[in-house]
Amino acid sequence: MISVKNVTLAYGKRVLFDEVNINFVHGNCYGVIGANGAGKSTFLKILSGDIEPNKGTVEITPGERMAVLKQNQFEFDNETVLNTVMMGHKKMWEVMHQKDAIYTDPDATEDDYMKAGELEAEFGEMGGYEAESNAGTILSSLGVKEEYHQSLMKDIPANLKVRVLLAQALFGNPDILLLDEPTNGLDIETIGWLENFLADYQNIVLVVSHDRHFLDQVCTHVADVDRSKIKVFTGNYTFWYESSQLMARQINDKNKKVEEKRQALLDFIARFSANASKSKQATSRKKALEKLTIEEIEPSNRKYPGIIFQPLREVGNQILNVEQLASSSADGRKLFDKATFSINKGEKIAFLSRDPLAVTNFFEIINGNLQPDSGKYEWGTTITKAYLPLENSEFFKQGLTLMDWLRQFVPPHVTDADEPFLRGFLGKMLFSGDDIMKKTNVLSGGEKVRCMISRMMLQNPNLIVLDQPTNHLDLESIQSFNEGCQSFPGIVLLTSHDHTFVQTVANRIIELTPNGIIDRLMTYDEYMEDARVQQLREEMYK
Repeated sequence: MISVKNVTLAYGKRVLFDEVNINFVHGNCYGVIGANGAGKSTFLKILSGDIEPNKGTVEITPGERMAVLKQNQFEFDNETVLNTVMMGHKKMWEVMHQKDAIYTDPDATEDDYMKAGELEAEFGEMGGYEAESNAGTILSSLGVKEEYHQSLMKDIPANLKVRVLLAQALFGNPDILLLDEPTNGLDIETIGWLENFLADYQNIVLVVSHDRHFLDQVCTHVADVDRSKIKVFTGNYTFWYESSQLMARQINDKNKKVEEKRQALLDFIARFSANASKSKQATSRKKALEKLTIEEIEPSNRKYPGIIFQPLREVGNQILNVEQLASSSADGRKLFDKATFSINKGEKIAFLSRDPLAVTNFFEIINGNLQPDSGKYEWGTTITKAYLPLENSEFFKQGLTLMDWLRQFVPPHVTDADEPFLRGFLGKMLFSGDDIMKKTNVLSGGEKVRCMISRMMLQNPNLIVLDQPTNHLDLESIQSFNEGCQSFPGIVLLTSHDHTFVQTVANRIIELTPNGIIDRLMTYDEYMEDARVQQLREEMYK
C-alpha cells in the first residue's frame, strides 16, 4: 500500500498540493487525471521520491518494490537493451553483480564463496535465472525485435528506446508501478498488449495518460488532481466524466426535486455497472460500482473549451476525388500507392497506415503543400476546408499577440472582424482576459494547438482535416474536440492514435499501404476485428 499523509508542495505562491491525504491499495489501477499544469507528473515524482514535498510523508509497505517509467532516453546509452530492462529490478541486478564479482575474484576466500551461495539462493528467489528470458519476452511484446536485444541503447532507433524503458518498468512484477504517459510512441497493437498486461496486473498501478480508451480499459479508479487536492473516484475515466457532467447539470437545475436527482444518478450507476461486464477489469470494477454511493460523485470543476465547427454552406455532391495517388519518403521508401477513392456526403473517414508518415504525406498532398509522385486529386467547388497539420511551428515564428495572430486568418466572408469577434473565438479555446496579449512564440504545445483550432473554427469549414488532433492536448480539450467532431455536420478526414476519438467519429476506414488501399464502410473497432480485413492487411504490407 502507498499512504500519502498531509502532502503539501508549493513553488513560491503557486500551490500544487495542499494537505493531500490518500491511500492506494493492491489490486487497483488508478488513472491520475487533471488539467495541464495541475501536477499529475509531479505527484508521481513525489511518490517515487524524486521530489521532496514541503510538508507531509509518503509511506510504502515495507518490502514492496516500486518501478517507475523513466523519461530520460539517454540514461542507459552504454548498456545493452536486455541489461537495461533487467536493471529495472534494482535489487536483483545488484545481487547478480555481487555474486559474479566473487566468482571472478582470484583472491576469493571460502567465506566469499559461502556468501556467493547465499546470493545465488536470493537471486533464484527473485526470478534471476529466468530474468533474460522474461526481459526478452516483454521486449518482443512491446515491438522491440530480438535483433536489438544485445545492441547498446545508443545504437537503437529513438522510438524503440521509449519501449525499452517501458519494458524496464514492467520487468520483474513490481509491487507498485508508476507510469507517466506509457502509450507515447506505441502503435495501436502494442497499446492493446499493454492494456491486457495491466488489466491482469494484481498490484498497485498509477498511470498518467491522455488516452481515454486506455484509461477506460485498465483503470478501476480515477485519481482527480484539481484545486490542489486529489480525490479518488470508483470507476474508469468515462464513468467519472459522464457522472460528473450529470451531477453538474443537476446542480444547475434548481427546479428538480432532490429525490428525482438521486434516482437519476442511481439509474445511471446501475446502467454503467452492467456495461462494466464488457471491460477487461470487469469483476473488480463491477463490484466497486455496485458499492458506490451518490455522495462519492462530484461535478468536475475544470473548464472545457468550446470546439464548434459551423459550416457556412452544405457540401455539394462532389467532395474529393482521388485517382492513383502515390507518395514516397525522402529516402525513397514507398509510403502509399494506387490510392483511388471518392468521398460522399455524411462521411467521416479515419485514415490508417503502419507507416504514420504515409497519412501525413497524404494530408499534405491534398492540402496543396506537397507534390505526389504520381496521380491526381480534385476538390469539389462547394468545399471550404480547414486543416490541422501534424507540425504547426511554421505558423508561430513571428511572435504576434494571439489577437493579431488570429486576425491574419479572417476569411473574406467575414466583414467585421473586430476585437469582440476575435475574442469570442479565442475565448472558446479558454484564452481570456490578458491571455490574448500573449506572444505566440512563447506558447506551450497545447496552447498552440488550441490556437490552430480557433483558426479552423474561424473558417466556417464544411470539411476538416485532422492529423493527430489530440497531440499536446489535455483530457478536457480532447473530450471537447471529440464531441465537436461527432456533432459536426460536415466531412471529417482524420488520423489519430486516440482509439476513442477514431471509434466514435469515423464511419469509414481507409488504410494507405505501399500496395494500394483498403477501404471499408465500418467503424474502427469493426475494422480491427474483421478477420478478412486483417488477412488483407498482412498481404498489402508484404
